[in-house]
Amino acid sequence: MQILSTASLVLKTLSPRNNIEFLLDNKILVLFALAYLLIISIVSFSVTVYDKWAAKKKPQERTRESTLLLLSALGGSIAMLLTMLGIRHKTKHIKFMLGIPLIILLQVGVLLALLFLI
Repeated sequence: MQILSTASLVLKTLSPRNNIEFLLDNKILVLFALAYLLIISIVSFSVTVYDKWAAKKKPQERTRESTLLLLSALGGSIAMLLTMLGIRHKTKHIKFMLGIPLIILLQVGVLLALLFLI
């Protein structure tokens, strides 16, 4: 019987409701996270647009593919994917058309894991 009550307590502790309440109580943490995502998204958008421009005007000043993927991994993946699709940049590269959506899936998975395990 004690095992069931302990398991019930653990499940209540890991429930997303408690974690959402935690986040609402820690608004500064949420604000920092949102500010970070906004900044990294703006940087990702800007670097992608610059690389598209450089591809046409100054090929010697292109942004490395590893830099673009790093920006995606650091949180700018959705902005980068939308920008790439919007300006048709790197859309024929499998590395980007599969890699960035995989990064997004990993980021969503980590977010859900944190939501359930904080």
